[in-house]
Amino acid sequence: MEDDAPVIYGLEFQGRALAPRAGENDSIHFFVGTQSLKHDNQVHLLEFDDDNNYIEKSIFLHLAGEINHISSSPADRDLLATCYSKVEENKLRSGACVWRLPAREAPSLGSSGTLPSMDEMCQLRGHDGQVKCTLWHPGGEANRIVSLDHKNLRLWDLNIGSSSAKEVSSTTLDVRPTFNHARWNPHLNCVQVATAVDSSVIGWDVRSMKRTFTIDNAHGQLVRDLDFNPNRQYHLVTGGDDCLVKFWDTRNSSEPLKTCKNHSHWVWSVRYNHFHDQMIVSSSSDSRVVLLNMSSISSEPLGQADDEEDGEEREARQPIPDGVLSRYEEHEDSVYAAEWSTADPWIFASLSYDGRVVINRVPRAIKYKILL
Repeated sequence: MEDDAPVIYGLEFQGRALAPRAGENDSIHFFVGTQSLKHDNQVHLLEFDDDNNYIEKSIFLHLAGEINHISSSPADRDLLATCYSKVEENKLRSGACVWRLPAREAPSLGSSGTLPSMDEMCQLRGHDGQVKCTLWHPGGEANRIVSLDHKNLRLWDLNIGSSSAKEVSSTTLDVRPTFNHARWNPHLNCVQVATAVDSSVIGWDVRSMKRTFTIDNAHGQLVRDLDFNPNRQYHLVTGGDDCLVKFWDTRNSSEPLKTCKNHSHWVWSVRYNHFHDQMIVSSSSDSRVVLLNMSSISSEPLGQADDEEDGEEREARQPIPDGVLSRYEEHEDSVYAAEWSTADPWIFASLSYDGRVVINRVPRAIKYKILL
């Protein structure tokens, strides 16, 4: 088997929710959530053995409903949050809940022949319409989480011990625009959240819920996703329905730093690599996943020569040009999510609506070029 060969895992049902296990730094774990109207939904915890190209699975029941979004606490590896929808009395009910994995992560059925369930910690109540996403505090405060529905951004204080959540602050949009997605800024003392609002991007100070920056008309159509550069303050990437991926400096957002068109349909997901921020992975409903290089606007541009390097060494460290590093076409349906592993910077997973999870690697030649 080739070292760069993908590993594919199939869900029993459709899915669009994928997240790395943020609190796990020693092994490669991903959470995947299912979407089924007729059957009990599930959370799959996948552990990838990179040496043997093998996936170990643990499956848990999610009786709250279809999983639209899933997120994992960076402070506690066993805490996760789901945004869900369920039809009750001919009405669609949406909510968000914080869960804890059982003490034993069992890949097999329980003693009664059923899958094990997760422990419900608390519900995040009072949302208006569908809950789009939840965001855990990136600085490791396990009791802080943000939720987003189509009109409201809320900051919560979790009391896991008493299974309760207290709303700390919130903001509500005007009548016309709606929230699409959000990301928590890991910089600036973690007090800022950026939201995709129709075709624009708005930053908020979660303490006061006042606006901190605005990128008007960031895309020609809907902004589907966004992410902060983990190593450069003020740098942000967005993906939209105009098939574009754009890079921004929030201090001067009149024009993007870079614009890339590598997809032929809506861009659903954009993610910076957690360690090597010149690498960005994007996914789209064109069924493709694209690995981008943006070293010219990264925190440590490739090709920076050391004073003690000789001519041959300088030549060997010429930067990789900005652009596409690799395209991945193992999916046959819309790819709603692509996420980097938090344990291995060279591995990422993607999920298409038909329930196919694909784990891929950065090409070895690119990896060596970055490291050497």
